[in-house]
Amino acid sequence: MNLTARLITFLIKIFLFIICKIDNRELKSIPKEGPLLIVFNHINFLEVPIIYFSLQPRNIGAIAKKENWDNWFLRILSNAWGGIPIDRDKPKRSTFKEVERAFENKKIICIAPEGTRSETGILGQGHMGVVFMALHYHVPILPMVHYGVENYRQNIKKFKRTQITFKVGKPFRLISENSRDKSIQLEMSNQIMLRLASMLPENYRGIYKNLDSISDKYIEYIT
Repeated sequence: MNLTARLITFLIKIFLFIICKIDNRELKSIPKEGPLLIVFNHINFLEVPIIYFSLQPRNIGAIAKKENWDNWFLRILSNAWGGIPIDRDKPKRSTFKEVERAFENKKIICIAPEGTRSETGILGQGHMGVVFMALHYHVPILPMVHYGVENYRQNIKKFKRTQITFKVGKPFRLISENSRDKSIQLEMSNQIMLRLASMLPENYRGIYKNLDSISDKYIEYIT
């Protein structure tokens, strides 16, 4: 991390301390190193530095949209914080090579299955990228959620710190003899999202509010 990145990181950390009150006690259960794929709900831009700082000093990286590298400020932070660019329309081989190297170096990679911010905190449709990575690289998945950050604008106006809560689930692997079957992959994706939903308050669950659909058919928990 160069001097500019260190300075920006330091200032962002101070800003977050001023405006946020973070309950990250459950993050202590997250392993110190990978290979591991952390899946989380995507609310807004503030969660990225919050997650980055909260998971330190773990060796982490994150899948991020390639457009971040078009902005000088976001490019500095993305490079400094272990970002791996991805073209969401046409993922390139170079992205997966970089992900592979990260796992070989025992990194923890964070990815938001929704692919885009909700702004409201309500879960949106999960995409298949997480399933592909977990199966292709044979890495475990750890579900993690946060909520509260969607209220930061209103709280700033009230000169009030925003309460942000993290919850961490159980690590697991995806298993199936027919893992290339698209219908099975879709069900795996749904099961990942349902596990995220199960850790959120009911009003955040969106299209995954029916927790009766949770199944362990393609899930193998890691003890």
